Amino acid sequence: MHKLGISVYPEHSTPEKDYEYMKLAAKYGFSRIFTCLLSVDKPKEEIIAEFSDFIGKAHELGYVVAADTNPHVFKHLGATPYDLSVFGNMGLDIIRLDGNFGELEDRLITRNPQGIKIEFNASSDVSVDHLIRHGADPNNITMCHNFYPERYTGLSRTVFDKFNEKWKGLGLNTAAFVSSNNTNTYGPWPVYNGLCTVEADRGLPIDLQVRHLLATEMIDDILIGNAYASEEELKAIFEVDMTKTTVTVNTVEGLNETELRVLKEYHHAGRTDASEFLIRSSMPRLSCKDASIPHRDCGQDMFHRGDVVIVNDNLGHYRGEVEVILKDIPNDGERNLAGRIPKEEFLILDRMEENPDHFWDFLIL
Repeated sequence: MHKLGISVYPEHSTPEKDYEYMKLAAKYGFSRIFTCLLSVDKPKEEIIAEFSDFIGKAHELGYVVAADTNPHVFKHLGATPYDLSVFGNMGLDIIRLDGNFGELEDRLITRNPQGIKIEFNASSDVSVDHLIRHGADPNNITMCHNFYPERYTGLSRTVFDKFNEKWKGLGLNTAAFVSSNNTNTYGPWPVYNGLCTVEADRGLPIDLQVRHLLATEMIDDILIGNAYASEEELKAIFEVDMTKTTVTVNTVEGLNETELRVLKEYHHAGRTDASEFLIRSSMPRLSCKDASIPHRDCGQDMFHRGDVVIVNDNLGHYRGEVEVILKDIPNDGERNLAGRIPKEEFLILDRMEENPDHFWDFLIL
């Protein structure tokens, strides 16, 4: 089951503002918090007191809290891979390691008596598989990607997929970041161009960023990297169907009742015998044997990538089949144009093309 998360950076805000944000996000089903100890420049005692209070309030609201750390943070707080008691006393649920201690310590830390989960950097080629083979506890390991404050430095789709295939092959929980487009957001560092994992997601509506990560089918938990997201953004994420890929379609005018029904009422899935030209959702045909879908001229000679078409009466055996065009094909009169997927959502269409027989639903506009 997917979990949603926010990020909170107490050193840049006030306890009162953070608590109100945590309460608001909890209302919309958020249950994870990411925070960062790397950027906190305070005496040990102040950090322990402030973060213990913050984590306690987060727990009262039902959150699991992860903190970004590195060997310097450990040393400053008096922790070692052999002794995580200071983090346990703070109430921390997950320690994210931005860096490592060496093979022996990285294995041992996963077997800490406090039961704190250890989160490795999913955006690096860390040898977690080697650690597991040599005694690290896979039940106490999770993976979380980086976020990238600097424009044009986020992960490419190819690199993102390569890492995720490795982590999912090990059966590990994975998390990645999307970014709020709200004004005056911030993260742990003084850079303000968003905090997403995948560069292609930067600047997109936040629900589309979430739907893109879901469409990869390789990300479990989705975290907002910057603070604070607006209530409208939190609500938009809450309303995303987390169980399948969803893609927007802008419908054309003049659809009849049968066409609207096959678009809206089916949980679409393509076929395993996939074509390079289109994705076929064939099941709607079963309910269209006695229906009629007259040919309707759409005024274009070719169908293009992202067009959504429905087979009409001129090819009665396939009447009602819903197809998503991948490559240009001629409009031969056997298909009606039903709508178009917006170009900004082609990153989801790309994912559908990779897994044509997987489930998707249309978001009708």
